[in-house]
Amino acid sequence: MPAETTLDARAGAVPVEAVAPLIRGVAVVRQLTEAGGTLSLSGLERATGLARSTVDRITATLARMGYVRLDGRDTVLTPRIMELGNAYLAALRLPSVLDARADALADELDESVSLAVADRDGIRFIHQATRRRAMSLSFRIGDLLPAERTAPGPLFATEWTERDWARWRERRAADPEDRDFPAVPPRSPSSPAPDLERSAAQAREDGWALDDQLIEPGLVAVSVPVRDPRTGAIACVASVVSHTSRHTAEELRNTLLPRLRAAVEAMEEDLRAAPQGDSVAAPSGLATWTGASKQELGREFVESLARGLTVLTAFGEGRAELTLTEVAQTTGLARATARRALITYEHLGLVATSGDRRFTLTPRVLSLGFPPLSRTTLPDLALPHLTAFAARVHESASLAILVGDDIQYTARVATSRVMSVNIAVGTRFPAYATALGRVLLADAPPATVRQALADARPLTPHTLTDPGALSAALETVRSQGHALVDEELEVGLRSIAVPVRDRTGRVVAALNTATHVARRTTEEYVADVLPELLVTAGRIEADLRVAGRFTRVSES
Repeated sequence: MPAETTLDARAGAVPVEAVAPLIRGVAVVRQLTEAGGTLSLSGLERATGLARSTVDRITATLARMGYVRLDGRDTVLTPRIMELGNAYLAALRLPSVLDARADALADELDESVSLAVADRDGIRFIHQATRRRAMSLSFRIGDLLPAERTAPGPLFATEWTERDWARWRERRAADPEDRDFPAVPPRSPSSPAPDLERSAAQAREDGWALDDQLIEPGLVAVSVPVRDPRTGAIACVASVVSHTSRHTAEELRNTLLPRLRAAVEAMEEDLRAAPQGDSVAAPSGLATWTGASKQELGREFVESLARGLTVLTAFGEGRAELTLTEVAQTTGLARATARRALITYEHLGLVATSGDRRFTLTPRVLSLGFPPLSRTTLPDLALPHLTAFAARVHESASLAILVGDDIQYTARVATSRVMSVNIAVGTRFPAYATALGRVLLADAPPATVRQALADARPLTPHTLTDPGALSAALETVRSQGHALVDEELEVGLRSIAVPVRDRTGRVVAALNTATHVARRTTEEYVADVLPELLVTAGRIEADLRVAGRFTRVSES
């Protein structure tokens, strides 16, 4: 049983006004999260204890919302579900204000740097700047760790009340091996239990804390609290994490701790100087959309679940604390509907209330699908959309990035034909002679373009090699938004490509389809295929905007 479920079990009786379908829907999402993002329908039935018909209706509703994809017998989390965690992170503001400092420190030290917040008697990561090595950290944004086995834990424990300590002792007695925390290895019963009370007392005295292989052998970390300049309370904890093959715990303390402290001082200054920010508009028309979906799908659509989940998206940047009335106004839901959803979330530990009747999201919102998707790559994100495109158009679909003067295929879905374009992921071609390459070069820095055009050589009798003609072709791509290349890479091969842009508008990849010139005329190819290609690129970009808001989406 995951830690989230264990905590729910101790939350007391379910309030009379709680929304039962919403509780069941959250349970399904959490089980999918614990399973790494994919679980069969029968697996969900076993894991949640719900009836199969209930699981079917919940997953159908989540699929309608774009939060899961039904792939045969499996239910798969999709990037759009990250909008729930994004709502919490945007409302928190810490990642957007501090992530640049954390990333810079990771680059300076060549070690992993993380930011974590307290989540009851555990810690939860809100930012990770990891190093790519053979031995690298597997912790993800949203992962929950027991406080006593981490460096940030003792620091947060310095602010615990007696009630917090009692909750921790209760959890330790119920789960001495930490099996309710899937992100960490179970603790051996024969190993001595970490003395959190002693560590907290030491952290209070020192102002920093050390993890000397508490999570697993070889892993060491040093942590310093980042304090809220308004209240002096710990806002989050910054940590430098390494392996004993690179640094011993003593070396972390003596060598890296001073640099971590300097970075934390800069973080606190950034918090002090950061403007509060204006409220950013939340998704609108959600209540109307759920009603329309109910009319279309009937009993297969659980409207109370869909409406309940939209309540979480009412929060965000400039909307960290909301009254019941504000939640209702933002979502378009009836006040009574919003109230019951908030009561349910408070019971589940996803929402907390302040003394002035305002509601805030808690870090536990990150347990709703965020961790398994927080390290998604662009090829992983694009593949379902490429598959859907290939099924609609009956042509191959590929995703590529620019590597030097070449394009490199990073994702591909082929169709079954007697004569087909056979290209494997990882294949590289000269950028100047391909539709994918021209889309990528059209947005590339001038120096990259000059080098690519200078190296142009004829590959077929049709290959453009004149720098002036190629420059004009790139200008056409910029103005029309796509590239069409006929027989320049290979005789008989026609390809059309469109850009894939990130949140900033930068072209990070190109999407194409290729065919033999005999199948369609150029005009037919553009008329039939280009609109579908643009729709597919738009869907990839929509997922990328959600997934890339607080995480770094690798392009390969």
